[in-house]
Amino acid sequence: MSRQNALWTLDEIRDATGGRLEGAGDIVACAPDQGVTGISIDSRAIAPGHAYFAITGDRLDGHDFVGAALEAGAALAVISEARAPDFSGGSGLRLVVPDVLGALEDLGRAARARMGGKVIAITGSVGKTGTKEALRLALTPSGRVHAADKSFNNHWGVPLTLARMPRDTEFGIFEIGMNHPGEIRPLVKMVRPHIAVITIVAPVHLEFFPSVVEIARAKAEIFEGVEPGGVVLLNADNPHFGLLRDLAAARPEIAEIASFGCADFADIRLLDAVVEAGHSTVTASLFGTEVTYRVGAPGQHQVANSLAVIGAAQRAGGDVKAACAALAELTAPIGRGARRALVVDGGKAVLIDESYNANPASMRAALDLLGQTVPNGKGRRIAVLGDMLELGEAGAGLHGDLAEPIAANCVDRVFCCGPLMGALWDRLPQDRKAGYAPKSEELVGDVVAGLRGGDVVMVKGSLGSRMGPLVDALLTIYGADKSNGEKCQG
Repeated sequence: MSRQNALWTLDEIRDATGGRLEGAGDIVACAPDQGVTGISIDSRAIAPGHAYFAITGDRLDGHDFVGAALEAGAALAVISEARAPDFSGGSGLRLVVPDVLGALEDLGRAARARMGGKVIAITGSVGKTGTKEALRLALTPSGRVHAADKSFNNHWGVPLTLARMPRDTEFGIFEIGMNHPGEIRPLVKMVRPHIAVITIVAPVHLEFFPSVVEIARAKAEIFEGVEPGGVVLLNADNPHFGLLRDLAAARPEIAEIASFGCADFADIRLLDAVVEAGHSTVTASLFGTEVTYRVGAPGQHQVANSLAVIGAAQRAGGDVKAACAALAELTAPIGRGARRALVVDGGKAVLIDESYNANPASMRAALDLLGQTVPNGKGRRIAVLGDMLELGEAGAGLHGDLAEPIAANCVDRVFCCGPLMGALWDRLPQDRKAGYAPKSEELVGDVVAGLRGGDVVMVKGSLGSRMGPLVDALLTIYGADKSNGEKCQG
């Protein structure tokens, strides 16, 4: 591979990280321009030509998989100075650095420094990944877009996404998450966005924050990395809009603070939305210009996110008309609203997979989505809900409060699992109670027995409540109707 076409060359990686090349005989001496085709921290995902970074995580040490990565075709293994003696005399090319995660961060900074396009960073309590994916879709007609394939928004995911960014990227899109104060700050200073978006601030991770106001302040750390002359997009309908606006205004490098939402003062203002089971039609004022477009993924939350998307696309210099047209192709990803048709006794049922994660705001959005979906025939709306975690002392009350949106969205039957969902179970009227179990695997039999043709069943819970395996069990037992798999997506 030529130097021009490589993601990185060995000398570029070495210079960026300050590492020392070892092994592979004459390669070190004669071929520093050898091309590296990709960056990986997972030996199972190695493709020939990748550079493997042996990061030490909470459970696993990547150094234990260096041999497997090299055997899979890795062009380079990045290892720590402390572990270098373990590989002395071994096969394959190695880059020895003081700290492997630090080296990945250095390479990420180098990727950002060589990139000449526009960079957009997204944070918020809910909607980061969905907004990132919608923005990726919207900007693709305007140029080469780079964004993470998954929710790589933490201390290793952000530098990994940066390090994977090709040198000719025209639009870089990054999501930045946090569980604790101070986590966004170092990440956004690596990303250095021209445009920063905060989707919404909600009661998430309250176990680690004294109040939602402090969550808002933590989200506002994203302002600290905005490039001079940069733009901030804030949700005008969020209760913490004023605080976030003031915190952004205190940063002299931020040139524009724009808002999106239903509020009369919003710069990207929702004028009308027709929300249907499979999509929405949106009319909005985009900085004074009226636009109408279709959002392929269903749900009012997708409509709200789309306002931020078209605003960011416009301020990034993208083709707004093409961006709006592209949103018609938006689909909900697996675990975040993807739909599958199940073949059950008495016909077909619709499965809405919201199992990826949950918090009070996203749970209410998912229940709204369930309410907007009309069952067939005598079918029912069924919610299968697992615990929302990291809510601290407010957890029980926030779970119990879900009884209100369940009633408002005409949910007929509710299955609950987990100790926190016990608070909701106690609040539900008897005719809505379908089944309760301490763990999701113990609920599978009841859910399977309770489904019939025409039903719409939505599954949601935090990752720790293991609702994903319950979805997998439903797909295994009932199978999925392949004839309309594409149609059911989103």
